[in-house]
Amino acid sequence: MQSSNTNNHIDLTDAVALRDALRHGHVSAVEVMEAVRQRAVAVENPDAGPPLGAFVHVAAAEDLAEQARKADGRDDWDRGRWHALPMALKDLQEVKGLPTTQGSRVLAPDGPDSAPVAEADDDAAALHRAHGALMFAKTQVPEFGLNCYSENLVGPPSRNPYDLECGSGGSSGGQAAAVAAGALPVAVGSDGGGSIRIPAAACGLVGLKPSRGAVPCGDAMSDHAQLTVQGPIARTPAEAAMVLDGLTAHAPVLPGENWLYRPVGAPHAVRMRDPWRNAGLDDVRDPLPGEFRTAVEGTSPALNAVLRVPAGRFPWGQRPLRVGVSTASAFESAFPTTVSPEAHSALTAGIDALHEAGHKVEEADLRFDPRYPEAFFALWTTSLGLAPLTAEQEDRLTGLAKHYRRAALNRPATELALAIRTLREIEKATLRAWDSYDVILTPALAQTPRPLGWWWEDHDPTDPASAEQDYQRQCQYTPFTSLINVIGLPAVVLPTTWERSEFSDSRVPMGVQLIGRPGGDIGLLALAEQMRSRLTL
Repeated sequence: MQSSNTNNHIDLTDAVALRDALRHGHVSAVEVMEAVRQRAVAVENPDAGPPLGAFVHVAAAEDLAEQARKADGRDDWDRGRWHALPMALKDLQEVKGLPTTQGSRVLAPDGPDSAPVAEADDDAAALHRAHGALMFAKTQVPEFGLNCYSENLVGPPSRNPYDLECGSGGSSGGQAAAVAAGALPVAVGSDGGGSIRIPAAACGLVGLKPSRGAVPCGDAMSDHAQLTVQGPIARTPAEAAMVLDGLTAHAPVLPGENWLYRPVGAPHAVRMRDPWRNAGLDDVRDPLPGEFRTAVEGTSPALNAVLRVPAGRFPWGQRPLRVGVSTASAFESAFPTTVSPEAHSALTAGIDALHEAGHKVEEADLRFDPRYPEAFFALWTTSLGLAPLTAEQEDRLTGLAKHYRRAALNRPATELALAIRTLREIEKATLRAWDSYDVILTPALAQTPRPLGWWWEDHDPTDPASAEQDYQRQCQYTPFTSLINVIGLPAVVLPTTWERSEFSDSRVPMGVQLIGRPGGDIGLLALAEQMRSRLTL
């Protein structure tokens, strides 16, 4: 399924250009909304082949038209940084007027439309509206967002646009599939163990997991596990930067104004403010009189940094970066992982691009605490133990979710506390060990995208007997992502090559993951752009 435009004059695959065209009135919100609606209908049309399965709920046509008309009626000075961009949130988020299934029959026993309708926007949806985005749809997710694929018992699976018999990854799989298929310009996903980076990698996109504490509406400091952040899914580093700027921008119309009311570094923590250790801070100024309300051009440090890359201006200055390369897995003590030839090819392409850019690339001897797999499993499964479910509702869960819940309910509080302490110890030790490198480079995924249903192969997906295989296969498919959530670092994935699928004749994207120091988010996007200009895709 190739990405394409719906209308001849509207390019849905260049989000920065589309944003500028909308803000300056070169194209109307009504036209763009209709183009996106037509494209969404096309990719979900069963008469044209298997439906993409990206969209679970699409807002009513009259509501979309009203949103677009109101956007077109705004004066230029009152147009937000995401003015009239059609956006879709995961079906884990609350968007006023749309149902929320969370990918589970617990909330949607009779299909997606049987789920409760949200009475108000959550923080992420409210931020979208504050920046002027049009809330177009909700996208497919795994049950409660806990898996690295977007297949559930509620609705059709989210498919990979480049191999429709394979999945698009998860848990932001529906968003990634829609962006890759040209049905959305960009998206804001969430990432608790790789849920932005996994589907972005599977679908050939750029996906950024921000630093812990960087994004107020998803800061990885408010949930019990301190894992989950909000971040961009986009085609290019520039588009991802545009989204990151919005996620971190002041939004005075919101109750908390999109401020983060938490300390994220000790006083005078210069290293946190300057993760590259030799560069000045990006200039951020307040809007001048007469500028747009959001002064997008003047308050977009991430996008500005990426746009300066072709001129040879980098957040780290002119010195070469020290990059450590590793294929080691934090899950190795429990689930030994073989990195596929396709993943190695993608890693080699990334290394070559970094060498060509003049950086120092070397093998990094990374070693991981053998306690990690057990401790991570304890923390990861706790949320299902907290859910107030009846016996009837429990019976509607997938086999894997039943297994997670039983493990959580049978786990003593002291065992959970020990797991958390173990992970904090691993965090401290890992940050210390990695500090000699500016960037760590890994494969994005260890294998090519997997076929639909592969996770519970030879099992009924409602049977807990499928759980052990399912969870192990997930850890071996994506062994490089969850640790980064545990230690709170920023990480970005980008495609570096196209490889033949392990399961078909389709060519599928494969890529790499770049991991930075705390607060190095903007520099990672700039580095991704520097690499992208040296890749042949």
